Amino acid sequence: MAVSDPAVPVGPPFAGDSEMARRMRTFPWATTSLGDPSGWPAALRAACDICLASRFPIIVLWGDDLRFVYNDAYVPLLGAKHPALGTPGEELWGEVWHIVGPMLRSVMETGESIWVENILLPVDRHGFLEETYWTYSYGPLRDDGGTIRGVFTSVSDTTERVVGERRISLLRELGARAGTARGVEEACRLVAGALEGAGKDIPHAAIHLRTPDGGVDPVPVAVGPAGTVPRPLPDGPGGWPLEEVVRTGRAVVIDDVRKRFGSLPAVDWPVPPDHAVLLPLPGETGAEPVGVMVLVTTSGRPLDEEYRAFLELVARQTASLINGAVAYRAQQRRAEELAELDRAKTLFFSNVSHEFRTPLTLITGPLAELRARSADIHPDLRGDLEVMHRNTLRLGKLVNTLLDFSRIEAGRMRARFESLDLAGLTTDLAGVFRSAMERAGLAYRVDCPPLPERVRVDRDMWEKIVFNLLGNALKFTLEGSVAVRLSAEGDRAVLRVSDTGSGVAAAEIPALFERFHRIENVRSRSNEGSGIGLALVRELVALHGGTITAESVEGEGTTFIVRLPFGGDHLPEASVTDADAPGRPALPERADTAEKALPYIGDALGTPSREPVTAGTAAGTATGTGVRRPP
Repeated sequence: MAVSDPAVPVGPPFAGDSEMARRMRTFPWATTSLGDPSGWPAALRAACDICLASRFPIIVLWGDDLRFVYNDAYVPLLGAKHPALGTPGEELWGEVWHIVGPMLRSVMETGESIWVENILLPVDRHGFLEETYWTYSYGPLRDDGGTIRGVFTSVSDTTERVVGERRISLLRELGARAGTARGVEEACRLVAGALEGAGKDIPHAAIHLRTPDGGVDPVPVAVGPAGTVPRPLPDGPGGWPLEEVVRTGRAVVIDDVRKRFGSLPAVDWPVPPDHAVLLPLPGETGAEPVGVMVLVTTSGRPLDEEYRAFLELVARQTASLINGAVAYRAQQRRAEELAELDRAKTLFFSNVSHEFRTPLTLITGPLAELRARSADIHPDLRGDLEVMHRNTLRLGKLVNTLLDFSRIEAGRMRARFESLDLAGLTTDLAGVFRSAMERAGLAYRVDCPPLPERVRVDRDMWEKIVFNLLGNALKFTLEGSVAVRLSAEGDRAVLRVSDTGSGVAAAEIPALFERFHRIENVRSRSNEGSGIGLALVRELVALHGGTITAESVEGEGTTFIVRLPFGGDHLPEASVTDADAPGRPALPERADTAEKALPYIGDALGTPSREPVTAGTAAGTATGTGVRRPP
């Protein structure tokens, strides 16, 4: 029943030139429960004026049946329900009245306002049941007598924002899984797992991969939700047109899913899906598709451009994961092939080395006897003997290095880690190179002060580490200096072997410790060398639980840094000994050490002449200028 107050002047009704103002002025209000506007309460008139003047969607609901008054901003939110002026709320929004009706009645009965954010309302405003989200506030409206007669509502359709954030979240999750798959099937399962939580946008998904003959496997490698593989109906139009997608390289939209497969499960939605998009999964760099992705769409959202763009991004992310897995497998196979080639090469040289060892022993024995009687031999022959001696030593070093590699790979490398004075041992080993360094015109400094504690090393392995690094420095340093420094840094003993030689290009450093790797076109004293010395050093350092790195500037020099932990907890217990072997000296005999250093020095100098390089000339003195030996 209309309420009027003759004391309140009534102005021109529903002023303004908006669509809804014009409709308000011409609407037959007298035929409704609200009656003629001339008799409306001032509060209702004022609320309608505010509503019509606002650019924000506003609704005024009045009367026992809560009839609708709304402005131009609310028109798009009604969709096909517009015009609905003066329509009772339950009649207009019957499909959601069981949700909003009780809230409106609560405001009418209690007078307390209500605020709701991003509430799901399944509405039918475009000819189908649509998934929509709304944020609105309900406030009470009173008549001139103070009785609550209506509700003032400001409303916002937040569907695009809620759905958009949900889709972005899925794309972000797929992106986070990039690079984690180690196989194609694992990549497909990762995608299916991510889609498990995306049922509101993709209630069903399937990934079909290409077969070796170029076709498409009708059995999907992964589906989501798990275990849902739709089967075509016997009297339907068929299954998914997978071959067409691969042949054309284009997406195909299916709008008769229910005719093909019946009712597929819908996630949190009462209407089963009827649309699907089949998208090609492109290969790397424009290659042919690696498969097809079937994405069934929800019936609660229109398959518009935004929806299709989202599905294309899902397929692209999926293709990226699959292609990443393919690339990983290819790299893994390549690495395995290279490793196998490396093992075969090492095994070959190891076998050859074993074959060389016996004849080499038969050569070195008589050769030593001849050199012992060199005073009775013609000088020219003595020079030949020295060349033979130097090369047998070099060949023996190569044989032993290859055998060391084979033992390491087979796990048969036996170490004996003793608690040693590493400073004294390193000083003695470095001193063996003094004469050769001076002979090469290089400044040579050995700085090995006592360490705060002893270090557990295998002395034979440490000897090879030091000799290889010093031989390398001597070989590639044509002028300038070589320095050996030992120090304690934190919980580690650190050896640095530095030179001012030819240096290493930055691109070569990652491969510096690889077996059989040689840097071409580098200035050096000789071209001799097998390319396995530094690789062996890395393996021997690793057996000590240590690390080796290289710092280099091309044309300026190189520093090799070896770090060994103090203590013995990091070493195999069976290889640690607390006592030296009976009769074994704390430091090696100089003559024996010098003899072992000869092949390293010979390789570095590449001595082509018949001038003898003997243990005596190689050893020099460990107490000469520039050497700091521990007291």
